[in-house]
Amino acid sequence: MRVSCVNLESGANVEHAFSSNLTFPEVDLRKRSLQYLYKDGKTATFMEPATFDQVEIPLSILGSDISYVKEGESASILFWEDRALSIDLPPKVVLTVVQTDPGVKGNSATNIFKTAVLENGLKLKVPLFVNAGDKIRVDTRTGEYIERQR
Repeated sequence: MRVSCVNLESGANVEHAFSSNLTFPEVDLRKRSLQYLYKDGKTATFMEPATFDQVEIPLSILGSDISYVKEGESASILFWEDRALSIDLPPKVVLTVVQTDPGVKGNSATNIFKTAVLENGLKLKVPLFVNAGDKIRVDTRTGEYIERQR
């Protein structure tokens, strides 16, 4: 029997062939909803809301996904035993534009974009009508602008 397996630590897909009479122990995967507190150079610190226990997760595991989580927000973290494997992000988040150049009047008829810096430090291309202080919806899978939030 050929089986496609996912390495829980690296996320790599691997195909293996096994005899049909083999059995494997069940893997204990749990999602925990934790409150994001802060990050330093190497780890992100989360808190268990019920017990106030703090959990440090290496940024190497979370990758750039942690930049879409605001301090104080809840995040769903996938654990294997006591090891964090990944963070579950919503497909879209609302972020505030902190810096962008003003749009040039008259260029609004074409699809011209400008660079904006968001509250989480990300830079992305936004339409000319977006100004500093505006809230925008961003796709967490691609990191692209979706729409201005009202």
